[in-house]
Amino acid sequence: MTTEHLITTTDLCTYYNVEHTFITSLQDAGLLHITVVNETTYVPEDDLQRLEKMIHLHHDLEINIAGIEAITHLLERVEQMQEDMRMLRNRLMLYED
Repeated sequence: MTTEHLITTTDLCTYYNVEHTFITSLQDAGLLHITVVNETTYVPEDDLQRLEKMIHLHHDLEINIAGIEAITHLLERVEQMQEDMRMLRNRLMLYED
């Protein structure tokens, strides 16, 4: 498997000054996808923005993994509801014309 769009967890831990156990805990909670290639753990580039948000919640606001999990779940629900509202508005505009 190619590691072209993957970032090692070691590099992430060093750059963001977090423990490897934090990354592992996020994976265990289902909040982060970790890929293992040749016994090295990686995080996909696509998950980087999401990971940064979770790190900031943990460091800046001192929120634990369970809290991050709850916040992430609620934010995903809000985003889904906003998308649903956008679709409903578009459908409503068809009938208003």
